[in-house]
Amino acid sequence: MQNQAKTLINKLGLDPRLLGMIGALVVIWIVFGVFTDGRFLSPRNFFNVSVQTASVAVMATGMVFVIVTRHIDLSVGSMLGFIGMTTAALQVQWLPDVVGLGHWSIWIIAVIFAIFMGAVLGAFQGYIIGYLTVPAFIVTLGGFLVYRGAMWWVTKGQTQAPLDPTFRLLGGGAEGTLGETLSWVFGIIAALVAVGFMLLSRRNKASHGFAVKPAWAEGILMAIAAGGILLFVSIMNSYPIPKGAMKRITKAQGIEYTDGMVWNHGVAIPVVILLAVAIVMTIIARRTRFGRYIYATGGNPEAAELSGINTRFLTVKIFALMGALTGIASIIASARLNAVDVGLGTLDELRVIAAAVIGGTALSGGAGTIYGAVIGALIMQSLQSGMASVGVDAPLQNIVVGVVLVFAVWVDIVYRRRTGA
Repeated sequence: MQNQAKTLINKLGLDPRLLGMIGALVVIWIVFGVFTDGRFLSPRNFFNVSVQTASVAVMATGMVFVIVTRHIDLSVGSMLGFIGMTTAALQVQWLPDVVGLGHWSIWIIAVIFAIFMGAVLGAFQGYIIGYLTVPAFIVTLGGFLVYRGAMWWVTKGQTQAPLDPTFRLLGGGAEGTLGETLSWVFGIIAALVAVGFMLLSRRNKASHGFAVKPAWAEGILMAIAAGGILLFVSIMNSYPIPKGAMKRITKAQGIEYTDGMVWNHGVAIPVVILLAVAIVMTIIARRTRFGRYIYATGGNPEAAELSGINTRFLTVKIFALMGALTGIASIIASARLNAVDVGLGTLDELRVIAAAVIGGTALSGGAGTIYGAVIGALIMQSLQSGMASVGVDAPLQNIVVGVVLVFAVWVDIVYRRRTGA
C-alpha cells in the first residue's frame, strides 16, 4: 500500500514537502474544528483567516527571494508600520488639504505612494548590503529600530483614522469583497488560467524533449487545482453579510433593505491581491532571468559572480522588491483596520520569516518556493486563529508558534540530508 502511494505520488510529480505542508494544514483545521464544535471550519472563520493571512503572505513571497540569496530581512514589520502610518497621515492630514476631502484620487495616490516608499526604503537597505558589504542581519536590524521610531515621529504617536472609504475596501470586510457573482467569475477564470498554465508547461516540456507526466496524472492535477479554486469560492460565497453591514451597503447603493434580504461576502479583495502577487512572483522565479540569477546566487554566490552576475545590484533589486511588497502589505493591513497606530506591524517580521521557512525555504540559501511561503503563512495564521478560538493565552500562542518554527526547520534539515537536496 505504501509503495503504491509512493508510485502514485511520483507519477503525479508532487513534491513530498508540499504534501506534508498541506497535510499539516488539514490536520490543524480538523483538530481546531473538533475543539470548537465546528466553528473553526465555518465559512465565516475561513473568510477571516484568508483576509488575516494576506498581508503576511504577500511579504513572505518576497522573503523567499531574500532568504534564497542567503540574506535576512528583520525590518519588514517595522517598515510596514512606518509605511502604513505615513500613508494614513497622507490620507487623513495632507491630501484633503491638497485635493479636497473625499476626493476620488486619494486612495490611488496613497496606494502608489505606499508601494514607491517601500521600494525606495528596500533599495536603500539593499545598497548598504550589496555595495557597502554590511551584513543584512545588521542593516535590517537597524532598519527594525529606525522605522519603528520613525513611525512614531511621523504623527507624534497619534492614531490616524478614519482612512479613505475606497482605500478601506482593499482591506476586506463586508464591503471589500468581489460579491457572489464576481467571485464566481473570478473563480472560473482562475481555474481556467491554472489549467492553461499546466497545459502550457506540459507542452513546453514535451517540445524540449523533457519527460512529461502521463495524461491521466496531468488530468488529476488539473481537476484538483480547478476544484480547489471553485471550492474556495463556494465557501466564501456561503458566508452571509451581517444585517448591520447589509443596511449600510444597501443604503449606499440606494437599494431598499428588507428583513428577508440575504447577500453573501464572496472572495475578499486582499485574497485577490495575494493571488495576483503570488502569480507574478512565481513567474519571476521560474520564467525570468532575474529569478534564475536569484537561485543561482543563493546556490553558490562565488560561482554566480564569476559567471558574470552582478550580485551587488541583484541584492539591491531583491530588497527593493521586498520593500515594494511590504508597501502592498501595509495597504492591506491598514485598510483592514481602518486606522493606524504605533502597534501596526509588530512582530510581523518574525511571522514573515517563519512563513517562508515553514514553507520550505532553506536558510542556507538556494531553495524555496512562492507557493510554499503562502501555505506557510496560512499554517501560521490557522494556528494563531485556532488557538485564539479555543481560548489559548497570547504568550502560549507565541510559545507554540516558536516550537512549530524550530520543528519545521529540523524536519527540513532531515529531509534535505536524506534526499541530498
